Amino acid sequence: MLYFIGLGLGDAKYITVKGLEIVRQCSRVYLEDYTSILWYKDVDEATTHSDLVLRALNAGIQYHVVHNASIMNAVGCLSIVFWTDTWRPESFYDKIKKNRDMGPHTLCLLGNLPIPYLSRGRNIYEPPRYMTFAQAAEQLLEILQNQRDRDTVCVGLAQIRAEVQTIHSGTLQELMSCDLGGPLHSMIISGHLHSLEVDMLKLFSGPEGLKTLKMTDSSTYVS
Repeated sequence: MLYFIGLGLGDAKYITVKGLEIVRQCSRVYLEDYTSILWYKDVDEATTHSDLVLRALNAGIQYHVVHNASIMNAVGCLSIVFWTDTWRPESFYDKIKKNRDMGPHTLCLLGNLPIPYLSRGRNIYEPPRYMTFAQAAEQLLEILQNQRDRDTVCVGLAQIRAEVQTIHSGTLQELMSCDLGGPLHSMIISGHLHSLEVDMLKLFSGPEGLKTLKMTDSSTYVS
């Protein structure tokens, strides 16, 4: 078993209780300093997480991710909101396009109204709503003007860190009809893709690419 354990935004003391429990049970522990700065000596030089995952899978080794706070939590992410008949903001697309032009990927948190809410212009309380990946894709496709953008590679995420989480990759057009299951959903819109990232996306793409990652105490595996 290969574990990837997040240390959070500070030093090693920011590790989660679950992460610390696993570290204490491991026969070997390596500190990765490629995506963070931690002042320790005698640390093996790490490759990217994607490369390590691919190598593990190729060797028949299971892997498990223990999440922690990240720069995404601290800085915040782009949100895609529900459109209505009279309110259809497109400002979120400007940020997506800027990232696409520069190369970074964009994480989009999809709108949700988790409690009954007062409908605009009507004295009626609507039931809770959770935006699906398909709904977000449909809104984006209405904004886009050319086929090239419609073929942008995206990743749909559902119920991340739940007992069962779902991940699927494909073009925006392909994923518009994809059912990822229950909330909450998120969307990653790709920028410039490295070859290792392409290999990772292939694990979750194509007609059979809808992957459900089942979380257990001892493993994460793809079904």
